[in-house]
Amino acid sequence: MRAPSIFQQQIDRHLGVLRSLLIYRAIPWRAAQLHRFYRRFVPADGLAFDVGAHAGNRVAAFRQLGARVVALEPQPDFLRLLQRRFGRDAGVTLLPQALGRAPGQARLMASPRTPTVATLSTDFVQRAGAAPSFQGVRWEPGPVVEVTTLDALMARHGVPDFVKIDVEGFELEVLMGLSQPVPALSFEFVPAVRDVAMGCIDRLEALAGAGRYRYAVSLGERQRLQQPEGEGAAALREWLQAMPPDAPSGDVHAWLVG
Repeated sequence: MRAPSIFQQQIDRHLGVLRSLLIYRAIPWRAAQLHRFYRRFVPADGLAFDVGAHAGNRVAAFRQLGARVVALEPQPDFLRLLQRRFGRDAGVTLLPQALGRAPGQARLMASPRTPTVATLSTDFVQRAGAAPSFQGVRWEPGPVVEVTTLDALMARHGVPDFVKIDVEGFELEVLMGLSQPVPALSFEFVPAVRDVAMGCIDRLEALAGAGRYRYAVSLGERQRLQQPEGEGAAALREWLQAMPPDAPSGDVHAWLVG
């Protein structure tokens, strides 16, 4: 198969950016939804980390709640969007980096027409790419990006009240770069690679001690916890294990208790 021309690559990138803007910023009531949803996790005058900030809708929600935000986005097109939107906001720190278990560099696997699924995980590309819900998604080698760790971010910016992690199958690697529990966080789960989410649960339980985190799931972009009061790690593992492979993805939210 012939490689796409430079012109076609540019078209694909522009279409991908437009697609993300339509998904995350074109729906008028979504900003209010996000504000209501995150206020239980993000206090006024707090600190939030947005790992995989993408189009910036969570950054905006955290700022509306009065928190300072450290936002990481390694995709150049979306970093430029974030700089245009938040570059003059002293309460937002934008970093062109990814997170992992150790500092270094890594190759980003880009998906120009569906940039929401760009990832550092080649395992995710292989396994999720074979799932029915990812039919039509194509990845290609993207830029080499700088990788830092949650520990390094915390050493520089402080302990966050909330960490949002949306990195397409690289969530466990991000948490392996954390050596202490944080008050609250979320990480994405994808049924086709549910073992990644299982590993994230194990990591959090190891960091905080068994039973100190409560967990709840939100599906897709609904901004609603299925278990508002939370549940233990064992119940969440059972729920994840029972999901069919073509079930919708979502986010696991975890918060410390006691």
